[in-house]
Amino acid sequence: MTLREAISRCDAVKPNQYTTQEKIRWLSRLDGRVQQEVLRTHEPEPEAFFGYGEGDIDRPLLAEEPYDELYPLYLQSQVDYYNAEFGRYNNSAAMFNEAFAAYADHINRTRRPAGVRETRVW
Repeated sequence: MTLREAISRCDAVKPNQYTTQEKIRWLSRLDGRVQQEVLRTHEPEPEAFFGYGEGDIDRPLLAEEPYDELYPLYLQSQVDYYNAEFGRYNNSAAMFNEAFAAYADHINRTRRPAGVRETRVW
């Protein structure tokens, strides 16, 4: 999923007044977290991540399909939070947290932790 696709999916289900640039900043912050908390702790070593700018609108986000649904869910939770709709925020944040945890669990199951050597039992 690209930044544009994540933003479009969010806007389709939750129309809002926030700019594309603001949503790109939110997604940049989220992928910084994905990089730091999930990908850097596993092999292979991920490419350096320096965030997204306006020119990156068609750049793919870090989490792959089918776990990429976490991006529009995150944007929806941010919209609810900044609109001070805290009941809705609690629901959308819970859905995002579940999607983020599923992605982290997938990485934990399918990749070797960074710095762990293979051991053989003879």
